[in-house]
Amino acid sequence: MAPHPAETTAEPPADPSGRAPGQLKPVLGVTAVILLTVSCITPASSLFIIVPQLLATQGSGVVLTLLLGVVVSLAVGACYAELGTRTPSSGGEYAMITHTVGRTLGWLTFVLTAALLVIIPPIIALGTADYLSSIAHLDRAATGAAVMLLATCTAVLDIRANAFVTSCFLALEVLAAAAVAFLGFTHAQRPVSTLIRPEALTEGTLSPFTLGLLLSGLVVAMLIVNGFGTASYLAEEMIEPRRDVARAVFGSILIAATVIVVPTAAAVLGARSLQDLGVLGFPDLVEAWAGPGPAAAVNAAIALAILNAVIVMVLQNGRVMYASGRDRAWPAPVNSALTRLHPRFHTPIVATPAVALPGAALAYFLDIESLLGITGVIVAAVYLLLALGALTARRAPHAGWKMPLWPLPPLLVIISLAYAVSRSAPVDLAITAGIIAAALGYEVLYLRPRRDTHFLVDARSDR
Repeated sequence: MAPHPAETTAEPPADPSGRAPGQLKPVLGVTAVILLTVSCITPASSLFIIVPQLLATQGSGVVLTLLLGVVVSLAVGACYAELGTRTPSSGGEYAMITHTVGRTLGWLTFVLTAALLVIIPPIIALGTADYLSSIAHLDRAATGAAVMLLATCTAVLDIRANAFVTSCFLALEVLAAAAVAFLGFTHAQRPVSTLIRPEALTEGTLSPFTLGLLLSGLVVAMLIVNGFGTASYLAEEMIEPRRDVARAVFGSILIAATVIVVPTAAAVLGARSLQDLGVLGFPDLVEAWAGPGPAAAVNAAIALAILNAVIVMVLQNGRVMYASGRDRAWPAPVNSALTRLHPRFHTPIVATPAVALPGAALAYFLDIESLLGITGVIVAAVYLLLALGALTARRAPHAGWKMPLWPLPPLLVIISLAYAVSRSAPVDLAITAGIIAAALGYEVLYLRPRRDTHFLVDARSDR
């Protein structure tokens, strides 16, 4: 189909592949990418926010549940690693799916991830005031919006500077988790065998820990290391992406899992009673072990972990929006704006605030935490698409890392997530279906008639 004149004349000059002239620079080694990725996972916030939800029901079986979640995450990580080395693009998931399954599902993947880009960071940012309450009384909505704005300003700086800043924050997170582990193990009230032969909590009373209970916690346990896909978003800025994407994915999963699982085991062993696990948070346990001072320090570390996570999320989200403009997913003026890079830092100067500022507004004006349920369904949908891409990727040979035991990892992902989605609330499924319908409508009505000039996804075959 002939190009639409109104669209083509307004586009900036591009090379024959359809890419925008601005390109991100490959400046990151694998260590820097792992630091940024672990910062996005933010293991301290997972430890102090997500794990207590599991402790309330899983009891001393929480460690087994977390380990199962890590196993499933490693399977998802194998999909990210293989597809990320095959298609090292800042578009992340949508570039991977486009080049393995096709344009339509690639666009659908972008829309689903774009919804997460706007919703998840402000949800996390809102927790900052909660954990600073022992130090200062702050308005929750205003603090969440301020964290989003601070993260936006930081994310447009040089990415190597961001790697340094986030690694400093990450060091504080690890110290807080290490302090919990040390205090828990040194105040142990029960033997290590408790972790192997656990008991659950049912309305505050102990009960047998069953396989059904283990699986019921899988949906939440899978989220503890969520964020390892950041390594794929940074692939264009990696010096050796085809070699190091897989290293960054698996390295960040294993580091984050260690920071989370070890202190959790210490808490199970060190709590005065297993019933305490259902009603006390980690700061409460630390206060019981060491007093109010260390508990306040842990709260401050959690607040810093939240800020750290939001910075990296905004950083990676800006790159996804940049990639969508470079790949011409929008009308010409929008594409031109989204691909604009900072003249000094070579970072997406328009795309970053374009995705972050709406999040700041949501944090301030709306009860965005009511959307938390929908995020789980969307994440599951994206992971299912990635697993499908991993199953189809080997129809043609490609350079880069290849997962062992293929196709077992993607099949494990599909089975696990199909179970997770089946337990989701009908309203969350309905909202996801609405997002999918809107995405497909845009693809059919706008992108498909312009397939020769729009949504030309960059496979980074030159790298």
